[in-house]
Amino acid sequence: MPRAFWRGAISFGLVHVPVGLYSATRSTTLDLDFLDRRDFSPVGYERINKHTGKPVAWSDIVRGYQYEKGRYVALSEEDFRRANVKASRTIEISGFTAVESIEPRFYDTPYSMVPQKDGEKVYVLLREALRRTGKAGIAQVVIRTRQHLAVVLADDRLLTLNTLRYADELHLPNDVELPAGHAKGAGLAARELAMAERLINELSVKWDPRQYHDTYREDLMRRIEEKVRKGQTHSLPRGSRDDEREIPAEGAKVIDLMSVLKRSLRQTGRESGPGSGRATPARSRAIPARRNQPVSRRRAGRRGTN
Repeated sequence: MPRAFWRGAISFGLVHVPVGLYSATRSTTLDLDFLDRRDFSPVGYERINKHTGKPVAWSDIVRGYQYEKGRYVALSEEDFRRANVKASRTIEISGFTAVESIEPRFYDTPYSMVPQKDGEKVYVLLREALRRTGKAGIAQVVIRTRQHLAVVLADDRLLTLNTLRYADELHLPNDVELPAGHAKGAGLAARELAMAERLINELSVKWDPRQYHDTYREDLMRRIEEKVRKGQTHSLPRGSRDDEREIPAEGAKVIDLMSVLKRSLRQTGRESGPGSGRATPARSRAIPARRNQPVSRRRAGRRGTN
């Protein structure tokens, strides 16, 4: 049984629900090490004392606030807790709102909330009330030294806490040009829009997250296993010319939108036009990202980024 990393209570009005927080996510990132290509020795991350230049053990590290240049106040876990005992141990619900009114871009990290001793009845009370009203509790909670905006949600038999991004954490770059805000302004014809709606309806499925998984990770593992079988375990082979070829950037093209939509509908196998007669099940097709869009590159497997 995993241990709760946070224990406290949900509070709304005069109601208190004792709960423990458990992580609701797990990382499936491949654990890749940095190597020195000359002898394949691992390249480690050293915690270096900037004054002595020597490594520092985790047991000797504390957190500190620099209140003047070169002068610090050290903070312990007790300091973080005692700064505001109620805030650090309470998920304070200040109000309730319709679940669908919260835009997806605000959601950040989910946590599972499990009732603690003698808290099951009031836990179920809150869960069922949220479910029946279709509401989410708007709350604030301190997790690991930071206060988060969050929502409390009813999820099947579970109550979940999902931290939210604050409004000032979300922004659009100032130098981007946004498309027209309506169909007519973008030059869309009524037939094109109707065809797009039909395509969306044809490809609509019941949401089942268990159907989806990280296929790229699986492909990468197969590539790694292939290298092991071939004995390529202590070398750094250069990619072939074919592997290194740049895929040409896709430029802006004038397309026949109706033609594309019609072809897409035909690919679903459920085209109902005259003479169709097809009954082939639809297959989802991933649409590749535009190559000419900027992509943020991150070093794979870097530890300590979460």
